[in-house]
Amino acid sequence: MKKISILLLVILSSYCFAQQDSIDINKVNSESMRSLDIQDKEANIIPLGDILRFTLSDKSSGAAKITINGEEKEVVFTSGIGDYKMQADGLYFIKQGKQQALYHYNSTIRNSKHLPLWLSLIPPLLAILLALLFKEVLVSLFVGIWAGVFIAFGCQFTSITTYFKSLMTAMDTYVIGALADADHLSVIVFSMLIGAMVALISKNGGMHGIVKSLGRFANNRKSTQKTTWLLGILIFFDDYANTLIVGNTMRSVTDSYRISREKLAYIVDSTAAPVAAIAFITTWIGAELGYIGDSMALLGLEQTQTPYALFISSLKYSFYPILTLAFIYFIISQGKDYGPMYKAEQRAILTGQVSPAQTASEDEPNMEDLSPVDGAKHIWWYAAIPIFTVIGVTILGLLITGFDSAAAEYNTSGAWGETWRTMEASSFFTKLGTLIGLSNSYAALIWSSFSGLLVALIITLGTGSMKLIDAIHWLTTGFKTMLPAILVLILAWSLASVTDVLHTSDYLSNLFSDKINPYFLPAIIFILAAFIAFSTGSSWSTMAILYPIAIPTAYAVCLSSGLDPAISHEILLCTIATVLAASVLGDHCSPISDTTILSSLASDCNHIDHVRTQLPYALTVGFVSIIGITIAILLGGGWLICGILILTCLIALYLWVKYFGKSLSEPEHEYTSA
Repeated sequence: MKKISILLLVILSSYCFAQQDSIDINKVNSESMRSLDIQDKEANIIPLGDILRFTLSDKSSGAAKITINGEEKEVVFTSGIGDYKMQADGLYFIKQGKQQALYHYNSTIRNSKHLPLWLSLIPPLLAILLALLFKEVLVSLFVGIWAGVFIAFGCQFTSITTYFKSLMTAMDTYVIGALADADHLSVIVFSMLIGAMVALISKNGGMHGIVKSLGRFANNRKSTQKTTWLLGILIFFDDYANTLIVGNTMRSVTDSYRISREKLAYIVDSTAAPVAAIAFITTWIGAELGYIGDSMALLGLEQTQTPYALFISSLKYSFYPILTLAFIYFIISQGKDYGPMYKAEQRAILTGQVSPAQTASEDEPNMEDLSPVDGAKHIWWYAAIPIFTVIGVTILGLLITGFDSAAAEYNTSGAWGETWRTMEASSFFTKLGTLIGLSNSYAALIWSSFSGLLVALIITLGTGSMKLIDAIHWLTTGFKTMLPAILVLILAWSLASVTDVLHTSDYLSNLFSDKINPYFLPAIIFILAAFIAFSTGSSWSTMAILYPIAIPTAYAVCLSSGLDPAISHEILLCTIATVLAASVLGDHCSPISDTTILSSLASDCNHIDHVRTQLPYALTVGFVSIIGITIAILLGGGWLICGILILTCLIALYLWVKYFGKSLSEPEHEYTSA
């Protein structure tokens, strides 16, 4: 019995020691798993069924962080080999240091496939090429979306199922997804309400009254264009409102003086975004300050200067918006044009055909007869009051939503006075900029357009211009006039979603990230931002993508180059301004841009003809802007140097128009509306 007891004791002790040894070993293994930094290393990626195998040339071991689909995943490496198991079907975007790769996984056949990132350029470029080639936007955009979805499905050319599934997914996922976005719906509703208001104030005689009233200021071709330009600058607080109000208000006036629709669309488009981009108080300011603030926070520099102060300081490098606004005036004042715009203006002057279509049957499908109804009085305030209502309610809406957001952020009772006093900013304009930045611009636009329509309806019925049934008929006709452009907007947003899934912007951003001379960094960023905005059709998405990349990159490049802190700060400011300015340039050149589409819509101009005639002007100013910012940085930057260079660029653009522009034919007499 004693022997048995001893034996049991030995076995039990051995078991306990074995357990203790096992626990210790696991504990040692867990604690010895060191963190592995591979950000500066290039990993070879091999797709093996449902596994992505990462191999390192230095055979190192440890747990490394690799960004997969925007999230950091831990991959354990043993002797330089680490595996990541894919679970769901779809795309896997790998970002490890400066290395990027895209893979598609199909769980049905447990197969993964590498997709070269240059394929992500095909959808937007295909859509743009087809649109410019065939002058038809809807089909071109949809083909681009379909191509993008087909790529996202793994580019399986031999699978009939993939063709069908990608076609259906383009509709049920991307088009519906664009419609499901609340901000997109706000723009759609705002556009439709503005269209309805314009229809009413056109039919009740108000627009014709404005045409007659503006005759004191717009009494020939040149003064009419200057008036349009000035209105585009004055309505600075929002580019959407600017485009739709100025385009719809001035169209009848410009038509009466044989100014081409292409010229009207150019003036409208090239004043809306540039002035909204650089004005102190706009619906853009919130997004701009947010991107700047987040990027500075990443660098730990948020305490050096406020985002608003950085924005104001960076305005001296906003060459493109400033030069664009001046260039339009040079074109108008000298009465000269060049390129496709010259032909469009000559056509309008000599034939009276303001629209690019040669016949009525070829004209845009959204053209409606919005001449006043029989017996309508041509009284200017029938239209002016609704238009000023839109402007006033937009500003009021920005203040209301801004104060509501500020009250929540600063934990106040909601009283405007208390909230204003509690805000941290010191100066009046800084506080106002912060307030507008916190506002809900989409809500403000909905409120304003609905208010404008309601006022127009009350005026129309109250003055006896129309019966209720007729007013509602023309109101719905106004909705219909916006439908073609809204369809283009929806497809443009859908295409932007496809480029986001394929990581087009990430690919383009990564192309220029190595071995950059800090003095030429702003010029490189300018080209990159313009191309991204051109490819995606969105200056806002370009800013959202590039600001978090460009600002830290500029800081890091200046730091590694050992530049003087003063010039490094100027390069940082120039980078901030350049991303914004170049995004606007790319927007102006892109046929899939929402603001470009809205400009065509408001001016009732063929969209591709608008892009084709505006492109040479935008590229001219863009080229001069690149030279300007580069020289500014090479000379050390600063307000004085930038001011002198902007003045020099203005002189250069003036002389360009003077010597390379062609004088337009003079009409036999000034044509005015009856």
